[in-house]
Amino acid sequence: MNFLRFPIEELPFFILVMLIAFTVHEFAHAWTAYKFGDDTAYKEGRVTLNPMAHLDWMGMIFLVVAGFGWAKPVPVRRSHFRRPRLMSILVTAAGPASNLLLAFLGLLVIAILNASHVQLSDAAVTTLQTFFRYWFNIQMVLFLFNLIPLPPLDGYRILEEFIPLRLRIQMMKYEQWSFFLFLLLVFLPPLRAITIDPLFSLSGPILNAMDSFLSLFFGGGGSSVSA
Repeated sequence: MNFLRFPIEELPFFILVMLIAFTVHEFAHAWTAYKFGDDTAYKEGRVTLNPMAHLDWMGMIFLVVAGFGWAKPVPVRRSHFRRPRLMSILVTAAGPASNLLLAFLGLLVIAILNASHVQLSDAAVTTLQTFFRYWFNIQMVLFLFNLIPLPPLDGYRILEEFIPLRLRIQMMKYEQWSFFLFLLLVFLPPLRAITIDPLFSLSGPILNAMDSFLSLFFGGGGSSVSA
């Protein structure tokens, strides 16, 4: 019996891509904050591409079983920034942006492989296609999901920077209920159909737009590996 949300034989692909996606996402937060003058994450060893510094194992278990999860949040002290509002927004946006960049790099690799006419065996093509299917799906899910304006997601942290302090304090009182709201959004089909699903439907058009851009340099579509 397979209780996972994907074929069990594809578990290695899922784990590998998740390790990369989560690690780069959290590293992007930490590195950007460090460059802007906040060394809080640096002192805690978070300005690193070592996955062990960023992973939350409970979050990984939820991701495998339930389809959503989390990594360790990066500590940031906005008071250390020279321009707190602007730099806080950029630090927060760096995480989702890194996943979008990884998706673009995946398309670039495929475009280069196809343009170079590398001869690959059927087994190699199947392996690469499976890997990139997880690659694009996970990178785009992390990019789009983190834009949702609910705590503790990046979209919420960005929204905080644009609302009055008094309202922000009021919103903090309800942050503790965010986990239960996520459960409702994920597991109630009628609610999911009008919230998360429309957001995730943007994944295809975004990937197609990036693929079209690359086609200007490599010619033809590059979104799938060919033999």
